Amino acid sequence: QVQLVESGGGLVQAGGSLTLSCVVSGRTFSNYAMGWFRQVPGKDREFVAGITRYGVNKYYQDSVKGRFTISRDNAKSTLFLQMNGLEPADTAVYYCAADPILRNVMVVSTAKEAWGQGTLVTVSS
Repeated sequence: QVQLVESGGGLVQAGGSLTLSCVVSGRTFSNYAMGWFRQVPGKDREFVAGITRYGVNKYYQDSVKGRFTISRDNAKSTLFLQMNGLEPADTAVYYCAADPILRNVMVVSTAKEAWGQGTLVTVSS
């Protein structure tokens, strides 16, 4: 079974940057489309960014376009989310998700093969 472990969250001031990582194990990483989601306590989880199996196509939520970059290193079985120009509204727990079907890692409501445990990003004003 595939397992996902996120890291890289933390506290940063508005305007700062963080890079999240998601290490995948248990299955061949390149078999999976990957996505990042986030959730504020008390609110619904939302899609942030998605990437196809070999990184050819990338997709973003409108609010993060131009600030966040999703990427992957298939040789290292690792997914990344580079976050620049962070805003207090970006404060959330960030989760990575894996599924062979791209749509499933771009839509919150669909089943996914695996989720990570989440990493907290806090942006202070």
